[in-house]
Amino acid sequence: MIEPDELPEFDSPQVTNITQAEVRTIRAEHVRMLQADAENIVAQEVELKQSAAGNVKANHIHAHQSAIAVANATEISVSQGAVGFVRAEKMSAGGFTGAVLAGSAEIHQGRANIVVGRDVHMEGARTGILFARNVSGNVTTTLDARGALIMGLVSGLFAGLMMLLMRSLFRRK
Repeated sequence: MIEPDELPEFDSPQVTNITQAEVRTIRAEHVRMLQADAENIVAQEVELKQSAAGNVKANHIHAHQSAIAVANATEISVSQGAVGFVRAEKMSAGGFTGAVLAGSAEIHQGRANIVVGRDVHMEGARTGILFARNVSGNVTTTLDARGALIMGLVSGLFAGLMMLLMRSLFRRK
């Protein structure tokens, strides 16, 4: 296996195809990866299949059965994959997404912890927290207004009790 300090860097103005390899940084107009991983990708268009990427910045990202830590794109499409944080104008996902910040977001048969967007469409999806101007589709939120109020009250009560306990323990000494 290649050590992290020895990972190659690709800097190509055209198309870069990577299969079963580890790469530190890729800069190209079009990147295709199959069963590979990269720390950083900067490109016009990125296609990932059964691959992983740390930080991807592109106009268009298409990922299938892949994982991306941070994605910054104009348009991103993820199927059967996982993304930690997405910042995009238009996003379509099926799978797991940690946090989404998008103008238009579509999540089908997936899970998103936090979704912030102008127009959000969800079908068979679950979300923890949802902030959107327009919401359509069948969405299940884990934390609604009532749940947020109860969670805030319980958290405040717990924090207050912990502070009283700590104060009483340290006062005795």
